[in-house]
Amino acid sequence: MTEPARFDRGHTDDLMTFLAASPSPYHAVATAAERLEKAGFRQVAETDAWDAVTSAASAAGSGGKYVLRGGAIVAWYVPEGAAPHTPFRIVGAHTDSPNLRVKPLPDSGAHGWRQVAVEIYGGPLLNSWLDRDLGLAGRLTLRDGSTRLVNVDRPLLRVPQLAIHLDRSVTADGLKLDKQRHMQPVWGLGNDVRDGDLIAFLEETTGIPAGEVTGWDLMTHSVEPPAYLGRDRELLAGPRMDNLLSVHAGTAALAAVASGASKPVSIPVLAAFDHEENGSQSDTGADGPLLGNVLERSVYARGGSYEDRARAFAGTVCLSSDTGHAVHPNYAERHDPTHHPRVNGGPILKVNVNNRYATDGSGRAEFTAACEAADVPFQSFVSNNSMPCGTTIGPITAARHGIRTVDIGVAILSMHSARELCGADDPFLLANALTAFLEG
Repeated sequence: MTEPARFDRGHTDDLMTFLAASPSPYHAVATAAERLEKAGFRQVAETDAWDAVTSAASAAGSGGKYVLRGGAIVAWYVPEGAAPHTPFRIVGAHTDSPNLRVKPLPDSGAHGWRQVAVEIYGGPLLNSWLDRDLGLAGRLTLRDGSTRLVNVDRPLLRVPQLAIHLDRSVTADGLKLDKQRHMQPVWGLGNDVRDGDLIAFLEETTGIPAGEVTGWDLMTHSVEPPAYLGRDRELLAGPRMDNLLSVHAGTAALAAVASGASKPVSIPVLAAFDHEENGSQSDTGADGPLLGNVLERSVYARGGSYEDRARAFAGTVCLSSDTGHAVHPNYAERHDPTHHPRVNGGPILKVNVNNRYATDGSGRAEFTAACEAADVPFQSFVSNNSMPCGTTIGPITAARHGIRTVDIGVAILSMHSARELCGADDPFLLANALTAFLEG
């Protein structure tokens, strides 16, 4: 095996471009797919017969494939000569982030203000969305069933906070926000609120004929671009790093392995799911059938049997890569007293004995080997016993598919804020570790 591909600060520069281009899960998977295609990957349709697709791809000299479904992507690279029972090495991540999403009847307003009716998606830090210039992005569905991505990446909406003169107790008692009454953004002036105005505006903006949009999946995003921060530019501030940071690193690692001179010993896979922030229970979520279907069909397309499928899954390992909590200098007591992950200290290994994370001792050894091969330091994360522990797609992947899974990620601050903060070195350290893992 040759030395793993080495990413450097240029990888972090590229992450900033990826974040800016991916204001919604649909944009994130499209951006990832575009990058994989440049590395030789080709899209396959779930409705096609994959045995024929596989033969055609092999004849063309392209072993990399991917499937897109809504806000999810599964991509894999079959090395030449891989047996049907060859195990997989999977990098798992998710494409969605907490935000404000447009309701089915979006046009509203009162007292001379025109507003957009939104619903709270996931668990955002609501205060971080106040007084922030917001754009609107997502997916439009047309009458013929086709879809069109839309991204209004300019100041379009704003959730104005109540002035302190009208809420004198806010400093002493804290800000209290009602999700329904206080989080509806304004986007114009007028007393004549008309049904269809928002969608008509988006049709005009994207060049779609009037009345052709019959469905939409739209969400707000901060239009402030990602930026280096600090005296020495050693920090990175930006939106949706939970969890597009991992999607970007996994995409880069898979492309590097597929384009490398060495042949991986397993079949490297990237699985980036939607809907992690609200439980993963969807056809594009980690608790849905998408990943299992792709892996099984890959086995069968190479002439495998159910026995081959069972052998492949038994030898498979998944790194569930998601952001975690760096020690906060102002709230250090909220962290475990002996586990203080620091930014730019390398990726974190997440452990929870109640299986909120899927890592066990053998998983730790697996991740240790990958980090040692990539010459990357890593840290351990465990929650304070007095604080509830979050979870990831890791336990879901392990339980649904019987796959050994390890929870890892990058330590950040301001998780679930409209704008999060990480170390500028950690993204490329993670990508190096993922590359070594996929090479096996």
